[in-house]
Amino acid sequence: MLTINCIIYKSIGHFCLATPFKTGSRFITVNLTSKFFKMGTKGEKVDEILKNRKNFDTLAIHEGQEPSQWTHKAVIPPICMSTTFEQYAPADHAGYEYSRSGNPTRNCLERAIAALESAKYGIDVLNMMYDSWLYHGYLRLKVNIWVGVLPGLCFSSGLAATATLTHLLKSGDHIISFDDVYGGTNRYYRRCASNYNLETTFVDARDPENVKNALRPNTKMVWMETPTNPTMKLVDIKAVAAIVKEHSNAVLVVDNTFMSPYFQKPLMLGADIVMHSVSKYINGHSDVIMGTIATNNIDLYEKIKFLQNALGAIPSPFDSYLVNRGLKTLHVRMERHQENGLAVARHLEKHPAVERVLHPGLPSHPQHSLALRQCSGFSGMVSVYLHGQANEFVRRLQLFTLAESLGSIESLVEIPSLMTHMSVPEEQRKELGITDNLVRLSVGLEAKEDLLADLDQALEGLRRRAVPVSTLLSSLIKTSVADVTRSNHLFLET
Repeated sequence: MLTINCIIYKSIGHFCLATPFKTGSRFITVNLTSKFFKMGTKGEKVDEILKNRKNFDTLAIHEGQEPSQWTHKAVIPPICMSTTFEQYAPADHAGYEYSRSGNPTRNCLERAIAALESAKYGIDVLNMMYDSWLYHGYLRLKVNIWVGVLPGLCFSSGLAATATLTHLLKSGDHIISFDDVYGGTNRYYRRCASNYNLETTFVDARDPENVKNALRPNTKMVWMETPTNPTMKLVDIKAVAAIVKEHSNAVLVVDNTFMSPYFQKPLMLGADIVMHSVSKYINGHSDVIMGTIATNNIDLYEKIKFLQNALGAIPSPFDSYLVNRGLKTLHVRMERHQENGLAVARHLEKHPAVERVLHPGLPSHPQHSLALRQCSGFSGMVSVYLHGQANEFVRRLQLFTLAESLGSIESLVEIPSLMTHMSVPEEQRKELGITDNLVRLSVGLEAKEDLLADLDQALEGLRRRAVPVSTLLSSLIKTSVADVTRSNHLFLET
């Protein structure tokens, strides 16, 4: 008897599996269809297993990590740095031929990300017996079948994922995008995709009717981001998905970077594709640049898988290993990000030096009720409008590091108008509310008491500054410099 390991994916009501295995010096592919899974009592358990999905925490640690997939039974997937793989015969390989097309370390990560993002089906093992006539004779197989979702697809960066998805389109197609998106996405569609005769219409997607009104016969992609970067606006994913499906044949893509799959699942709400900048919360340690997508649509998956290989924007095995490791603590990190982020948002909302705080978890957020319906929690992203100079505020911070990016263990601060969104045209920035007094905070995992103290000392310096009287009043009153100096300093509100 021969034992083989394989994976089965469920899509649109049927099962399909193609598994390669080696017998002697021959490499054979067995195609097992849904008919096979209706045979015997074991097969009847498939639907039951799919219904009993495991919890997020368990999937984050175990999905794609099964020791049985390796002959050496490694508990943690190894880093496979090989670029090429020996073949049994020309075009007859063990599932891998060249690392751009597929890599064992990357594939482990892609399975894990997809399970966490769509999480539609459980993961389990069926030990099944299958009798089959194969080429030259009768062979009895023991089949270990991993039941799961379509794997995700990883790319060398979030923008590489965006560019690859855009290659699903052709010249003359139309794209609808939320007007308030990551600056790199805005720049790509305005200045890169437009060179290939792809027109993008930017709309305020907070009102789904604006998406409906922008649809055209040639609209082939609708790109949403929720919450948005950096003004924390939300999109009703379910409402937009219903409109797109009813009035067009466009693909709905949702950038889920700000929430991570732990707090929001766009595929469950009707999106066709979910996309992430993995560099942010999924990796969570500021040491990897990567992007990823996941889908439940097998036709889209096959097209994007082809583009992943054809365009070649893939991550390295070592980066895949690092993200695979970071992913195992995503659920723990996101709970702490939520705790600290809400503490910072609530604290800043009461501070007199703060004009307004943007956080979907605050009742003051105009779309708070949507956030409660659509999300299971909130990340550590907080945006703040200050009464004073943002430059002075970020200069005085000590624990929050002035840097781009977000979603990592350490707390970061940036001024979007001067940093991540500087490439957005100034007039558009003003319309979106990305003004020079807007500060974006990525609240990390430090003790929240220390973070609040750091913010307080920076805001206090912004709110009350020591101003020499000689500087302030010399042009207003006729008093000697000596008399003014003797009065030391006045502390004035700014």
